[in-house]
Amino acid sequence: MTTSLPLRHVAGLPAVSRPLIMGVVNVTPDSFSDGGRHHDTEAAVRHGYDLREEGADLLDIGGESTRPGATRPLVAEELDRVVPVIRSLAADRIAVSVDTMRSEVAAAALAAGAVLVNDVSGGLADPAILRVVADAGAAFVVMHWRAHAAEMQRHATYQDVVAEVVDELRRRVDAAVAAGVPAERLVVDPGLGFAKTAEHNWELLRRLADLDALGLPILVGSSRKSFLGSLLADAGGHPRHVLDREDANVALTTIAAMQGVWGVRVHEVRASADAVAVVDRWRGKR
Repeated sequence: MTTSLPLRHVAGLPAVSRPLIMGVVNVTPDSFSDGGRHHDTEAAVRHGYDLREEGADLLDIGGESTRPGATRPLVAEELDRVVPVIRSLAADRIAVSVDTMRSEVAAAALAAGAVLVNDVSGGLADPAILRVVADAGAAFVVMHWRAHAAEMQRHATYQDVVAEVVDELRRRVDAAVAAGVPAERLVVDPGLGFAKTAEHNWELLRRLADLDALGLPILVGSSRKSFLGSLLADAGGHPRHVLDREDANVALTTIAAMQGVWGVRVHEVRASADAVAVVDRWRGKR
């Protein structure tokens, strides 16, 4: 049987004995993954309910695209996009996180009922976000990050990508704890696709167990990313369309679940939830 990471839970978040399913709700007009299909509040809320029905344990609401080359929205725009969606879903006792790098957005989202801040910059883009999370007693995802979307691929240089990601994540974890966020409320994410080439992503996925040196729950977000499109390119070298990468991502969900990660962040919930259920049963659980 595959060696797996130890089971860990995060204070204040759903506690399950299998990888947690985080469903993505992008409230953006320029998302790489869904092209703004859920841009308005009503559509985003409806999509959130759909993902919950499909098996999502947690809904991750984001109002800023982080695709390579993306420009940032104004703070007011991001607030207008995510806060009404979070308030509506949280009012129905659905566990909700906010995908943001801004302290102002994090504060408003937590006040609206979010229980987790998923910061792709790990607190580097806006260090004040760490104090906001600490003061609210919320959970925090520390993702590996080196630069904003417009320039991040210029920073995809490593001697040993896994060792350097672990080292840089450790520094961000230390910063979060120093700001008052308890370690039991922290999650780490290797940041697939962020300042990384396809080979860097594959190496991180092969060596997920090395991230356990941080002693924290691990979140994996591979859904629909470009390295899957490149892997599945046609004979002419054209990457597989972003909406046609789901089967490959379910394979990665299965691999991640077999390694015992804390959670997977996905756009299509049902298939990944099924994959997690299969792995759980394969391990002998009912």
